[in-house]
Amino acid sequence: MIDLAPLVRRLAGTPLYAWAQGLQAQLDAKMEKGHGDLERWQGALNALPDLTPSRIELKDDFILDADCDDATRAQTRAALMGLSPWRKGPFEVFGVHVDTEWRSDWKWSRMSPHLDLKGKRVLDVGCGNGYYQWRMLGAGADSVIGVDPNWLFFCQFQAMQRYLPNLPAWHLPFTLEDLPARLEGFDTVFSMGVLYHRKSPIDHLLALKDCLVKGGELVLETMVVEGDANQVLVPEDRYSQMRNVWFLPSVPALELWLRRAGFVDVRCVDVSTTTVEEQRGTDWMRFQSLSDFLDPADHSKTVEGLPAPRRAVIVGRKP
Repeated sequence: MIDLAPLVRRLAGTPLYAWAQGLQAQLDAKMEKGHGDLERWQGALNALPDLTPSRIELKDDFILDADCDDATRAQTRAALMGLSPWRKGPFEVFGVHVDTEWRSDWKWSRMSPHLDLKGKRVLDVGCGNGYYQWRMLGAGADSVIGVDPNWLFFCQFQAMQRYLPNLPAWHLPFTLEDLPARLEGFDTVFSMGVLYHRKSPIDHLLALKDCLVKGGELVLETMVVEGDANQVLVPEDRYSQMRNVWFLPSVPALELWLRRAGFVDVRCVDVSTTTVEEQRGTDWMRFQSLSDFLDPADHSKTVEGLPAPRRAVIVGRKP
Protein backbone atom coordinates (compact mmCIF):
# COMPACT_ATOMS: atom_id res chain seq x y z
CA MET A 1 0.00 0.00 0.00
CA ILE A 2 1.17 3.51 -0.76
CA ASP A 3 0.77 5.75 2.27
CA LEU A 4 -0.41 9.25 1.42
CA ALA A 5 -0.30 10.50 5.03
CA PRO A 6 2.85 12.58 4.30
CA LEU A 7 0.98 14.29 1.44
CA VAL A 8 -2.00 15.04 3.70
CA ARG A 9 0.33 16.53 6.30
CA ARG A 10 2.11 18.57 3.64
CA LEU A 11 -1.17 20.11 2.49
CA ALA A 12 -2.48 20.92 5.97
CA GLY A 13 -3.39 24.58 6.19
CA THR A 14 -3.67 24.95 2.40
CA PRO A 15 -6.76 25.16 0.18
CA LEU A 16 -6.02 21.56 -0.84
CA TYR A 17 -6.35 20.02 2.63
CA ALA A 18 -10.00 18.95 2.33
CA TRP A 19 -9.26 17.26 -1.00
CA ALA A 20 -6.13 15.61 0.40
CA GLN A 21 -8.07 13.92 3.18
CA GLY A 22 -9.99 11.80 0.67
CA LEU A 23 -7.02 10.87 -1.50
CA GLN A 24 -6.01 7.69 0.34
CA ALA A 25 -9.42 6.11 -0.20
CA GLN A 26 -9.46 7.29 -3.82
CA LEU A 27 -6.00 5.82 -4.46
CA ASP A 28 -6.81 2.55 -2.71
CA ALA A 29 -9.91 2.13 -4.88
CA LYS A 30 -7.80 2.69 -8.02
CA MET A 31 -5.15 0.24 -6.81
CA GLU A 32 -7.80 -2.40 -6.14
CA LYS A 33 -8.97 -2.18 -9.75
CA GLY A 34 -5.34 -2.20 -10.81
CA HIS A 35 -3.87 -3.37 -14.10
CA GLY A 36 -2.97 -6.77 -15.51
CA ASP A 37 0.77 -6.01 -15.50
CA LEU A 38 0.94 -4.44 -12.03
CA GLU A 39 2.16 -7.63 -10.38
CA ARG A 40 5.02 -7.97 -12.88
CA TRP A 41 5.99 -4.31 -12.48
CA GLN A 42 5.79 -4.64 -8.71
CA GLY A 43 8.23 -7.52 -9.03
CA ALA A 44 10.67 -5.22 -10.84
CA LEU A 45 10.30 -2.62 -8.06
CA ASN A 46 10.93 -5.27 -5.42
CA ALA A 47 14.10 -6.33 -7.27
CA LEU A 48 15.71 -2.90 -6.85
CA PRO A 49 18.64 -2.92 -4.41
CA ASP A 50 18.39 -1.31 -1.00
CA LEU A 51 20.68 1.69 -1.33
CA THR A 52 20.83 5.14 0.21
CA PRO A 53 21.99 7.84 -2.21
CA SER A 54 25.14 9.66 -1.16
CA ARG A 55 24.49 12.26 -3.85
CA ILE A 56 21.17 13.59 -5.16
CA GLU A 57 21.15 16.01 -8.11
CA LEU A 58 17.83 17.36 -9.37
CA LYS A 59 18.62 20.92 -10.38
CA ASP A 60 20.86 20.37 -13.41
CA ASP A 61 20.12 16.68 -14.09
CA PHE A 62 18.53 13.68 -12.42
CA ILE A 63 21.37 11.83 -10.72
CA LEU A 64 21.34 9.41 -7.80
CA ASP A 65 24.75 8.19 -6.74
CA ALA A 66 26.08 5.81 -4.11
CA ASP A 67 29.03 3.51 -3.56
CA CYS A 68 28.07 0.17 -5.09
CA ASP A 69 29.74 -2.71 -6.89
CA ASP A 70 29.20 -4.02 -10.41
CA ALA A 71 26.77 -6.70 -9.22
CA THR A 72 24.57 -4.07 -7.57
CA ARG A 73 24.67 -1.93 -10.70
CA ALA A 74 23.67 -4.96 -12.78
CA GLN A 75 20.82 -5.63 -10.35
CA THR A 76 19.68 -2.00 -10.65
CA ARG A 77 19.82 -2.13 -14.44
CA ALA A 78 17.86 -5.39 -14.67
CA ALA A 79 15.16 -4.13 -12.31
CA LEU A 80 14.75 -0.81 -14.11
CA MET A 81 14.79 -2.56 -17.49
CA GLY A 82 11.85 -4.60 -16.18
CA LEU A 83 9.86 -1.34 -16.18
CA SER A 84 10.48 -0.62 -19.89
CA PRO A 85 9.58 1.18 -22.05
CA TRP A 86 10.95 4.38 -20.53
CA ARG A 87 9.62 7.48 -22.32
CA LYS A 88 10.71 10.57 -20.35
CA GLY A 89 14.13 11.14 -18.81
CA PRO A 90 17.07 10.50 -18.76
CA PHE A 91 17.83 9.15 -15.29
CA GLU A 92 21.24 8.34 -13.82
CA VAL A 93 20.68 5.78 -11.07
CA PHE A 94 23.73 4.48 -9.21
CA GLY A 95 25.83 4.38 -12.36
CA VAL A 96 23.04 3.07 -14.60
CA HIS A 97 22.14 5.41 -17.45
CA VAL A 98 18.43 5.08 -18.25
CA ASP A 99 18.55 6.36 -21.84
CA THR A 100 14.89 7.22 -22.34
CA GLU A 101 13.08 7.83 -25.62
CA TRP A 102 12.87 11.56 -24.97
CA ARG A 103 15.67 13.92 -24.02
CA SER A 104 13.29 15.60 -21.61
CA ASP A 105 16.24 17.44 -20.09
CA TRP A 106 16.54 19.41 -23.33
CA LYS A 107 12.93 20.58 -23.07
CA TRP A 108 13.40 21.46 -19.40
CA SER A 109 16.53 23.50 -20.19
CA ARG A 110 14.53 25.48 -22.78
CA MET A 111 11.55 26.22 -20.54
CA SER A 112 12.91 26.41 -16.99
CA PRO A 113 14.64 29.81 -17.38
CA HIS A 114 11.18 31.33 -17.93
CA LEU A 115 9.69 29.87 -14.73
CA ASP A 116 9.85 30.76 -11.05
CA LEU A 117 8.85 27.71 -9.01
CA LYS A 118 10.50 28.66 -5.72
CA GLY A 119 8.14 27.87 -2.86
CA LYS A 120 5.27 26.96 -5.21
CA ARG A 121 2.70 24.18 -4.87
CA VAL A 122 2.74 22.58 -8.30
CA LEU A 123 0.36 20.29 -10.19
CA ASP A 124 1.66 18.41 -13.24
CA VAL A 125 -1.22 17.11 -15.38
CA GLY A 126 -0.23 14.15 -17.54
CA CYS A 127 3.02 13.87 -15.59
CA GLY A 128 4.22 10.63 -17.20
CA ASN A 129 6.84 8.90 -15.08
CA GLY A 130 7.48 12.00 -13.00
CA TYR A 131 10.78 13.11 -14.57
CA TYR A 132 9.67 16.73 -14.67
CA GLN A 133 8.32 16.55 -11.12
CA TRP A 134 11.80 15.81 -9.80
CA ARG A 135 13.26 18.62 -11.91
CA MET A 136 10.56 20.99 -10.58
CA LEU A 137 11.70 20.17 -7.04
CA GLY A 138 15.24 20.86 -8.18
CA ALA A 139 14.04 24.28 -9.32
CA GLY A 140 12.78 25.05 -5.82
CA ALA A 141 9.13 23.98 -5.84
CA ASP A 142 7.62 23.49 -2.37
CA SER A 143 5.74 20.36 -3.45
CA VAL A 144 4.76 18.68 -6.71
CA ILE A 145 1.74 16.47 -7.32
CA GLY A 146 1.53 14.68 -10.64
CA VAL A 147 -1.55 12.99 -12.10
CA ASP A 148 -1.41 10.44 -14.90
CA PRO A 149 -3.59 7.33 -15.26
CA ASN A 150 -0.84 5.22 -16.89
CA TRP A 151 0.12 2.45 -14.45
CA LEU A 152 3.58 1.83 -15.92
CA PHE A 153 4.47 5.50 -15.45
CA PHE A 154 3.16 5.22 -11.88
CA CYS A 155 5.54 2.30 -11.23
CA GLN A 156 8.49 4.11 -12.84
CA PHE A 157 7.85 7.03 -10.49
CA GLN A 158 7.79 4.62 -7.53
CA ALA A 159 11.20 3.31 -8.61
CA MET A 160 12.74 6.75 -8.17
CA GLN A 161 10.68 7.67 -5.10
CA ARG A 162 12.03 4.53 -3.40
CA TYR A 163 15.36 6.37 -3.14
CA LEU A 164 13.85 9.81 -2.48
CA PRO A 165 11.18 9.00 0.14
CA ASN A 166 11.35 12.28 1.98
CA LEU A 167 11.00 14.59 -0.99
CA PRO A 168 7.60 16.29 -1.45
CA ALA A 169 6.64 14.70 -4.79
CA TRP A 170 3.66 12.43 -5.32
CA HIS A 171 2.29 10.64 -8.37
CA LEU A 172 -1.44 9.85 -8.39
CA PRO A 173 -2.75 7.44 -11.07
CA PHE A 174 -5.66 9.79 -11.77
CA THR A 175 -6.99 11.75 -14.71
CA LEU A 176 -7.62 15.48 -14.50
CA GLU A 177 -11.32 14.61 -14.38
CA ASP A 178 -10.72 12.66 -11.15
CA LEU A 179 -9.87 15.95 -9.42
CA PRO A 180 -12.74 17.96 -7.92
CA ALA A 181 -14.03 21.00 -9.77
CA ARG A 182 -12.79 24.41 -8.61
CA LEU A 183 -9.89 22.97 -6.64
CA GLU A 184 -8.18 26.39 -6.72
CA GLY A 185 -5.19 25.33 -4.65
CA PHE A 186 -2.06 25.22 -6.85
CA ASP A 187 0.32 28.11 -7.52
CA THR A 188 1.52 26.60 -10.81
CA VAL A 189 -0.13 24.05 -13.08
CA PHE A 190 1.71 22.27 -15.91
CA SER A 191 0.02 20.59 -18.87
CA MET A 192 2.64 19.21 -21.25
CA GLY A 193 1.81 16.99 -24.21
CA VAL A 194 -1.87 16.75 -23.30
CA LEU A 195 -3.85 19.47 -25.10
CA TYR A 196 -3.68 17.91 -28.59
CA HIS A 197 -5.23 14.72 -27.22
CA ARG A 198 -8.30 16.63 -26.02
CA LYS A 199 -11.44 16.78 -28.13
CA SER A 200 -12.37 20.03 -26.39
CA PRO A 201 -9.19 22.07 -25.82
CA ILE A 202 -10.99 25.08 -24.32
CA ASP A 203 -12.64 22.86 -21.72
CA HIS A 204 -9.19 21.50 -20.85
CA LEU A 205 -7.87 25.04 -20.37
CA LEU A 206 -10.84 25.92 -18.15
CA ALA A 207 -10.29 22.79 -16.05
CA LEU A 208 -6.61 23.70 -15.62
CA LYS A 209 -7.58 27.23 -14.59
CA ASP A 210 -9.93 25.78 -11.96
CA CYS A 211 -6.93 24.09 -10.32
CA LEU A 212 -5.07 27.39 -9.86
CA VAL A 213 -5.21 29.91 -7.04
CA LYS A 214 -5.93 33.48 -8.06
CA GLY A 215 -2.75 34.85 -9.60
CA GLY A 216 -1.51 31.31 -10.29
CA GLU A 217 0.37 30.42 -13.47
CA LEU A 218 -0.38 27.89 -16.19
CA VAL A 219 2.53 26.38 -18.12
CA LEU A 220 1.18 24.79 -21.29
CA GLU A 221 3.27 22.78 -23.74
CA THR A 222 1.67 21.40 -26.87
CA MET A 223 2.20 20.81 -30.58
CA VAL A 224 1.62 23.77 -32.89
CA VAL A 225 1.67 24.68 -36.58
CA GLU A 226 2.80 27.84 -38.30
CA GLY A 227 0.24 30.51 -39.14
CA ASP A 228 -1.90 33.36 -37.85
CA ALA A 229 -4.62 33.40 -35.18
CA ASN A 230 -7.07 31.69 -37.55
CA GLN A 231 -4.78 28.74 -38.36
CA VAL A 232 -5.61 25.39 -36.71
CA LEU A 233 -4.77 21.96 -38.12
CA VAL A 234 -7.35 19.21 -37.57
CA PRO A 235 -5.91 15.91 -38.87
CA GLU A 236 -8.27 13.89 -41.05
CA ASP A 237 -7.16 10.65 -39.39
CA ARG A 238 -3.73 10.03 -37.89
CA TYR A 239 -1.04 12.56 -37.12
CA SER A 240 2.52 11.23 -36.82
CA GLN A 241 0.88 7.79 -36.59
CA MET A 242 -1.16 8.88 -33.54
CA ARG A 243 -4.91 8.38 -33.77
CA ASN A 244 -5.97 10.64 -30.91
CA VAL A 245 -4.67 14.03 -32.09
CA TRP A 246 -7.46 16.55 -32.50
CA PHE A 247 -6.27 20.16 -32.71
CA LEU A 248 -2.88 21.66 -33.61
CA PRO A 249 -3.22 25.46 -33.39
CA SER A 250 -0.76 28.12 -34.43
CA VAL A 251 0.92 29.97 -31.57
CA PRO A 252 -1.30 33.08 -32.08
CA ALA A 253 -4.40 30.85 -32.09
CA LEU A 254 -3.24 29.08 -28.92
CA GLU A 255 -2.62 32.41 -27.20
CA LEU A 256 -6.14 33.47 -28.22
CA TRP A 257 -7.58 30.26 -26.75
CA LEU A 258 -5.90 31.02 -23.42
CA ARG A 259 -7.24 34.57 -23.39
CA ARG A 260 -10.74 33.31 -24.24
CA ALA A 261 -10.42 30.86 -21.33
CA GLY A 262 -9.75 33.82 -19.04
CA PHE A 263 -5.98 33.83 -18.72
CA VAL A 264 -4.02 37.09 -18.76
CA ASP A 265 -0.37 37.96 -19.40
CA VAL A 266 -0.31 35.20 -22.01
CA ARG A 267 3.01 34.77 -23.79
CA CYS A 268 4.95 32.18 -25.75
CA VAL A 269 8.37 31.48 -24.23
CA ASP A 270 9.65 28.74 -26.55
CA VAL A 271 8.96 27.13 -29.91
CA SER A 272 11.08 24.25 -31.16
CA THR A 273 10.90 21.63 -33.88
CA THR A 274 11.21 18.14 -32.43
CA THR A 275 14.26 16.39 -33.85
CA VAL A 276 15.15 12.71 -34.14
CA GLU A 277 17.96 13.41 -31.66
CA GLU A 278 15.46 14.61 -29.03
CA GLN A 279 12.96 11.75 -29.52
CA ARG A 280 14.30 8.37 -30.61
CA GLY A 281 14.32 4.66 -29.93
CA THR A 282 16.86 3.31 -27.41
CA ASP A 283 17.59 0.07 -25.53
CA TRP A 284 15.15 1.37 -22.92
CA MET A 285 12.37 2.08 -25.47
CA ARG A 286 12.48 -0.43 -28.33
CA PHE A 287 9.27 0.53 -30.09
CA GLN A 288 8.80 2.95 -33.00
CA SER A 289 9.77 6.56 -32.39
CA LEU A 290 9.86 9.87 -34.25
CA SER A 291 12.08 8.74 -37.15
CA ASP A 292 9.42 6.16 -38.03
CA PHE A 293 6.70 8.81 -38.05
CA LEU A 294 8.42 11.30 -40.38
CA ASP A 295 8.61 11.23 -44.16
CA PRO A 296 11.99 9.52 -44.74
CA ALA A 297 12.69 11.80 -47.71
CA ASP A 298 11.61 15.04 -45.98
CA HIS A 299 11.73 15.39 -42.19
CA SER A 300 9.68 18.60 -42.40
CA LYS A 301 6.63 16.37 -42.94
CA THR A 302 5.03 13.44 -41.15
CA VAL A 303 4.40 10.16 -42.97
CA GLU A 304 0.87 11.47 -43.55
CA GLY A 305 2.26 14.53 -45.37
CA LEU A 306 1.38 16.95 -42.55
CA PRO A 307 3.77 19.47 -40.94
CA ALA A 308 6.29 17.73 -38.67
CA PRO A 309 5.91 18.16 -34.89
CA ARG A 310 6.71 21.59 -33.47
CA ARG A 311 6.17 22.29 -29.81
CA ALA A 312 5.44 25.57 -28.08
CA VAL A 313 5.50 26.54 -24.41
CA ILE A 314 2.89 29.13 -23.46
CA VAL A 315 2.48 30.66 -20.02
CA GLY A 316 -0.51 32.57 -18.71
CA ARG A 317 -1.83 33.80 -15.38
CA LYS A 318 -5.21 33.36 -13.72
CA PRO A 319 -6.42 36.83 -12.74
